[in-house]
Amino acid sequence: MRRIDAIGIGFGVFVAGGIAYLGLQLVGLDNQQAGIWSQVLLVSCLLGWLATYVFRAVGKKMTYHQQREDYEQAFFQKRLDELTPEELAKLQAEVEQERQSQR
Repeated sequence: MRRIDAIGIGFGVFVAGGIAYLGLQLVGLDNQQAGIWSQVLLVSCLLGWLATYVFRAVGKKMTYHQQREDYEQAFFQKRLDELTPEELAKLQAEVEQERQSQR
């Protein structure tokens, strides 16, 4: 995320809080109650976003993890494509031998 994106998101949250405050005043709450409930709304949204972030991080569904996995797959595929048929047959025999020894 770029710095300007973070500034934009912060400004958007600030504006959303102001809109919530004004909306709550329009439905009949006094200044203090509107302020309290707009803060409750913003904190609840923040905690909800944080929970989704934690679940993505723990489940390794983050962009970084996906990019790394894609890179590793492409790297190994390229290495596999570079092998000669003899080297590939030898590698397959070694893998099969390891499987047999693990059983």
